[in-house]
Amino acid sequence: MNATRRSKRTRRKYTGEFKAKVALEAIKAQETINQIAGRHEVHPHQVTQWKQQLLGQAAAAFDQPASLSQSNGVEEELYAQIGRLKMELEWLKKKLGPFQLGGASGHDR
Repeated sequence: MNATRRSKRTRRKYTGEFKAKVALEAIKAQETINQIAGRHEVHPHQVTQWKQQLLGQAAAAFDQPASLSQSNGVEEELYAQIGRLKMELEWLKKKLGPFQLGGASGHDR
């Protein structure tokens, strides 16, 4: 009978914001893990897992700006390349002016 009841139960999904809030409370250690878990209606083991996950990934929060600055360098390089290609295109248009196909000359064959 218990097995039937458990299979019908849906798995709860928690947002990242909720997990971070609970994990921060556990890190502060103003209450026991059991008290935090009881107040938020989650298993104490889950609180401990979220706490460990937050502590393990905390350094990545500070590394993020470095990766953003690297992507900005790539972005600047791409914009510079676009500028060079536009200049080349304009130069070619000037040099090939009379020879352009489908140009404004209006000659029909």
